[in-house]
Amino acid sequence: MFLPEAVTIREVGPRDGLQAESRPWPTEAKVELINGLLRTGVRRLEVTSFVRPGAIPQLADAEAVLAAIDRVEGVRLSALVPNRTGMERAVRSGIHEASFFVAASEAFNQHNLRRSTEAALADAAAAAELGREHGLLLSGFVVTAFGCPYEGRVPPDAVLRVVEAYARLGVQSVYLGDTIGVAHPRQVYELARAVGDRFPELELGLHFHNTRGAALANVLAGLEAGVTVFDGAVGGLGGCPYATGATGNVATEDLVDMLEAMGVATGIDLDALLACARLAERHAGRQLSSHVLRAGKRPA
Repeated sequence: MFLPEAVTIREVGPRDGLQAESRPWPTEAKVELINGLLRTGVRRLEVTSFVRPGAIPQLADAEAVLAAIDRVEGVRLSALVPNRTGMERAVRSGIHEASFFVAASEAFNQHNLRRSTEAALADAAAAAELGREHGLLLSGFVVTAFGCPYEGRVPPDAVLRVVEAYARLGVQSVYLGDTIGVAHPRQVYELARAVGDRFPELELGLHFHNTRGAALANVLAGLEAGVTVFDGAVGGLGGCPYATGATGNVATEDLVDMLEAMGVATGIDLDALLACARLAERHAGRQLSSHVLRAGKRPA
C-alpha cells in the first residue's frame, strides 16, 4: 500500500458546504465557524463564492465575511470565481487563490451554468487574466468528473479536455469533483493516474461527496494513485440538489481521523475540528452526517 507521510486537506465547508444549506446562515455565524477552522491547523480554506448574489443567496455576503474573519499567516484563503466580474470582487476582497469551475459534461454546464463548456472556459480565461495581473494563485475545479446527473458516467477524455484547458489558463492546481457522489475506488485510481501522468506539472486534488458512503474508500484510492490533496467539509456539511439522497461532502473530521490512524499526517487538531463540527451542527439546526462527530475519537 502506498501511503505518503503527509497530505494537505482543503476545508470547503464555508463555501461548498453552506451553498447547499436551505437554512440561511447569518454573516456572524459564518465568521464564527471560519475563525474556529482557522485555529485547527488547516492550511487551505475555501471561504466563499463570488458568483452573482442572486444565484446563491447563502453566499451573497462574500465581501462582508472576508472583511470580518481573522487572517492567519500561512493559511491560503480561496473563493470560487465564475467570471471576470467575480474576479474583480475577489481581487478587492484580498483572497489568495481563485478557483474556477467547469463541468466535464456538456449537459451539466448547459443546465446549471447556462453556458456551453466552451463558453464557461472562456469566462474562466478572462477571469484568469485579471487574477494573474494581481498575483493570485489559480486553481481549476472539474465538476462531474466521475458522473453527471444528465449524461451518466463521464468519459475520462472529457475530463482531460477540461484539465488541458485549465493548464493553458495557467492554473497551479486542478481538482476532480465527484459532484453527485457516484465515484468508486477503481474509477478514482484510474482517472487520477491519467490526469497525473498527463499533467505532472499540476497539483492534483480530489473532492468527494459521500452520497453512497464511498468517500473514504475513494480517498484511499486517490492515495494509492499518488494524490496528496483532498477536500473535506466540516461536519459533512453540504449536499447536492442533483443527487437524490445526497448526504454532503466527506466530513473533514472523518478524513483526518482515518488518515492520522494510518500514520498519514494532516497537521489538523482533531479536537479543535470536532468543536467546529459541533458549532456547524448548531448553526445548521440539524444533525450532520459526520461519523466521528457521532462516534467520537478512536481509543488511544
